[in-house]
Amino acid sequence: MIPLQLILAQVLPQTPELPQAEAVLVGAGRVLAVGSRADLSARAPGAEVLDHRDLVLTPGLCDAHTHLVTYGFTLSQLGLHGARSVAEVQRRLAERAARTPAGEWIRGGGFLMSELGLSDYPSAADLDAVSPEHPVALYSRDLHMLWVNSRALALAGVHAGTPDPEGGQIVRPPLAAGLGCLLEHACELVSRVIPEPGPQAYLAAARASVDDLRARGFVSTHTMAFESPQAALALQELDRRGELGLRVWACLPHGELDAAERLGLGGSGGGGLFQWGGVKFFADGALGSRTAWLHAPGFADGSGTGIALDPPQLILERGRRALALGLSPVTHAIGDRANTEVLDVYDQLRPEAAARGIRLRIEHAQHLRPEDLPRFRGLVASLQPSHLPADAALIRELLPHAASLSFASRSLLQHGAVLAFGSDAPVTPPSAQDNFAASVLRTGADGLPVAPAEALTPEQVLWAHTRGPAVAAGWDDEGHIRLGSRAAFTLWDRLGGEAQALVL
Repeated sequence: MIPLQLILAQVLPQTPELPQAEAVLVGAGRVLAVGSRADLSARAPGAEVLDHRDLVLTPGLCDAHTHLVTYGFTLSQLGLHGARSVAEVQRRLAERAARTPAGEWIRGGGFLMSELGLSDYPSAADLDAVSPEHPVALYSRDLHMLWVNSRALALAGVHAGTPDPEGGQIVRPPLAAGLGCLLEHACELVSRVIPEPGPQAYLAAARASVDDLRARGFVSTHTMAFESPQAALALQELDRRGELGLRVWACLPHGELDAAERLGLGGSGGGGLFQWGGVKFFADGALGSRTAWLHAPGFADGSGTGIALDPPQLILERGRRALALGLSPVTHAIGDRANTEVLDVYDQLRPEAAARGIRLRIEHAQHLRPEDLPRFRGLVASLQPSHLPADAALIRELLPHAASLSFASRSLLQHGAVLAFGSDAPVTPPSAQDNFAASVLRTGADGLPVAPAEALTPEQVLWAHTRGPAVAAGWDDEGHIRLGSRAAFTLWDRLGGEAQALVL
């Protein structure tokens, strides 16, 4: 006999045939029935009763955009979220340096230039003042800029005469007082000399991130590459041991396509919780680092039109190869020009994707032109509303002409896009509550509204955190509560409030 469990709660199944219910019957990790308490109690009188009638039960939350193992590492690194000045960064760094052996790397991140009160880029000298004996590498919150000290530059062999790499920039005077900031692919000049953690460290980071997401109410995530291959190996090892704890839809960096083709790697799951699902591209950088790719007139402060990264022709050619493997092309695009260029590519890929039943994805889709909105029909728009509060002041300063279609959730939904919400952890913490607040209230950290016409209802946000990511990943058994669905739920004190995962 299969042990049965009867969950009593205020159930929101997210199915058109049954908008609300009182109970869910579960067995062998699957939903067996949804309905009234009296009916299901009569059908399974011997079932174990889990009484949560004071709570709301929904399909399990999914964070549709994380860098999962990287996030696990950051949980023990130097955190700079909330730092409001260079002096505050120095204070936190000095405290970390005091308890770190001399010569050992100090890694961390989470700062925003705007929150530090900076208009110019900071320099290595700012970090040298408090940590001359340790190489220091601090990522901006958007992960598109690396701030390092002189010791790190010396170890990497970066100096005033070092040329900019393709797709990257070494920040130099007059944009900064001196060297110390690296943008986009230039970050690799330093990151490649940082010692690689061992397999056990990767396993520990993977466990830490999984435990953190589960504690926040998540049952699944989409992890977006931009990590060492060791990250995926650690997740797969946890899955092999039966210790993964989250359903994971993972992306390969497009540079690994050759290896994927040699191995015959496809998009179907292997029976566990880990699944290869996408191939990741980067069309541009980010707003805070001034590397988002924009249409003219570009940034309002005259700093240019950003940095184009993976060329559209490369995305087209490798996107076709990804589709042939059953994998979805997944492209980071922040600026309006980046989104236009990716949509041009996707228009060419649509027939092949449709024939294979694969959804094309744009990650972030943060700043858009009105004429591009209809082109999102049927595509996945993977947004991170929790970035809106911190970006609000930047949008007003740098992109006032594009503010009305920044984080354009409602317009994308109305034009037929599949919304999938995430956090981009470690850029922001994986918090569904933050996404609910940002999507419904549309208020910046400065207290001013940002494109209030783009607000969503709580029910629409829930869909974008549950069924939307499931549709994006091709998971028919997740994101709703119906016969055959995975028995993976989230319990809430109220929708958008405190949450906990319930996986049976």
